[in-house]
Amino acid sequence: MADRSWSVPTSARPIAGRSTALTARSAIEHAATASRIAVRGVTAGATGVTRLQGLHYVSDAMPGIRRKGSKRFRYLSPKGRTIRAPRTLERIRALAIPPAWSDVWICADPNGHLQATGRDARGRKQYRYHPRWNRLRGRDKHARIVAFGTALPKLRSAVRKALAIPGFPKDKVVAMVAAVMGTTLIRIGNEQYAESNHSYGLTTLRNRHVQAMRRGGLRFQFRGKSGKLQEVMLTDARLTKLIKRCQQLPGQMLFQYVDADGHTQPIDSSDVNRWLQETMGEDFSAKDFRTWGATALAFRALASNDPPVGEDGKPTPDTVLAAMENSVVEQVAGVLGNSKTICRNSYIDPSLYAAWRSGQLSRYAKNVRGERQWETAMLRFLRSQHPMKKLSH
Repeated sequence: MADRSWSVPTSARPIAGRSTALTARSAIEHAATASRIAVRGVTAGATGVTRLQGLHYVSDAMPGIRRKGSKRFRYLSPKGRTIRAPRTLERIRALAIPPAWSDVWICADPNGHLQATGRDARGRKQYRYHPRWNRLRGRDKHARIVAFGTALPKLRSAVRKALAIPGFPKDKVVAMVAAVMGTTLIRIGNEQYAESNHSYGLTTLRNRHVQAMRRGGLRFQFRGKSGKLQEVMLTDARLTKLIKRCQQLPGQMLFQYVDADGHTQPIDSSDVNRWLQETMGEDFSAKDFRTWGATALAFRALASNDPPVGEDGKPTPDTVLAAMENSVVEQVAGVLGNSKTICRNSYIDPSLYAAWRSGQLSRYAKNVRGERQWETAMLRFLRSQHPMKKLSH
């Protein structure tokens, strides 16, 4: 059965202030996340990359150094002993962990890619990474999306199996969230934001935020990040049916699971990110869906149309090309619910623009038909721009 739920959206939009609604049956319609692809030879991922950098892949679930005290901090080793080694204390000071952080975890390994985590004053989880990892991530920001796209078939298979489980156990509901996220690109959400700012994401949506549409499907209406009112449509019949049933569970939260004792429990962002990592086998998170989806939408829009030829065969003015690129960015930003600046700088792979201007991008879209082929075409292009050899020193 084809996973229609994995089609990147074209109708989601922020509706606060000036509307950026997509009239979508445009060049980005049905932009592409297909249910199956055949891409081989790409193994980029956090674990492999960190080995190449001389770093060790770690997580804060591992035993680590703990910070104790309120003003004058002391640090305890994983075995509970007070740390006095000058070199270790110097490394900890260099991390510049804010005093306001709580539940602080510090990596015991100086070569761990993740050096510290904690909760800020608003309860949001924060991270401190190794400097080499930060440099790598700057280069690897879009290269990792190749690995993400390659791992998507594994995730989709896991989603299909989980959605077939009877009832509403945790894995099934987390899979529902992953499927909706892949379809709509809605942010994952944070309960602290929901409580303090009344802004929501997938895991913090309440039942009142979702309404059934007369012709089928669901309409999500909620206030998202920065107070923007979001209106997102979901037309997948299977997900619609499951979400309607989920709404019938006791409680206000939209996505809840039923535990072994028959009690309903909410899903949070850490549940989803943990499941993604376990299922896909790499250090992926909910944000990767948005980067993947934004690049897919922009690729479809740009690859479908070569840049126009100037008068008398002269090069098209840069102002014209820039305006066309900005139009694509604006449409993608409308789907993500971001500003154009954030969308361009943080989500769309910049290599698309140069390839489009040179006329190279459309070659990847030659004879492409359907969502699966669009996804394969985009991955082929991204692999040409971000080969693994660029990830090593």
